[in-house]
Amino acid sequence: MTVLRLADQAAAADLGGYLTRLLRYDRRAAVRVRAEGSVLGTFGHPPFGEAAEGVITLRASELAEPASLDATVSAGQLLDAIADDASVAVPASVTGPGWVGMLPPRTGWERIAELAVLDVARTVAGGVAEFRAETEPGMPRADFDRIAGAIWSRPIADRLPLRAAHAAQVFGFLGPPDAEARVEVLRAGSWLRLEAPYGSVSVRRAGAPGLLFTR
Repeated sequence: MTVLRLADQAAAADLGGYLTRLLRYDRRAAVRVRAEGSVLGTFGHPPFGEAAEGVITLRASELAEPASLDATVSAGQLLDAIADDASVAVPASVTGPGWVGMLPPRTGWERIAELAVLDVARTVAGGVAEFRAETEPGMPRADFDRIAGAIWSRPIADRLPLRAAHAAQVFGFLGPPDAEARVEVLRAGSWLRLEAPYGSVSVRRAGAPGLLFTR
């Protein structure tokens, strides 16, 4: 059994918070965990249908000591494995969904835009309000998906679909309201990434094959 040691209790709490949010929406969620050197990356996919098509979320955690690991595990079991001393006994691997097997380049990222966190949060709030106004309980699933697709595919910073910013908001990556906080939009080939204060969200550009992992 592989045991990872996170840098401190704060790193353990951050990872636990990320997993808890993911499990709130999907109790059977799987995550891909990759440790390289002193960084652990935990990747997930929000189960929001059209609101998260092609989206991969990433929470990076600092490790107390270098490690090497690449595995797909149950998000619930990983959460349960976080101990009080900030160690993590990595659970047994599971067969994950298709997105866990698609790895993009981890280098070559170029910054293409910088945005204020407050502006991003306001744009997401506007999308949520519009979705609620245009939907109602009992609507056919196809109508929900059509409305969601129209709203969350809208670009911000000219290219990044709004669904990426929505995921960053839902998972707490934007952090608390802060007039000084910024996010970056990065590009690598056919991929785009929103780098936020507390995590990153990646999404393939229209027409690109596969999904994106970062770091």
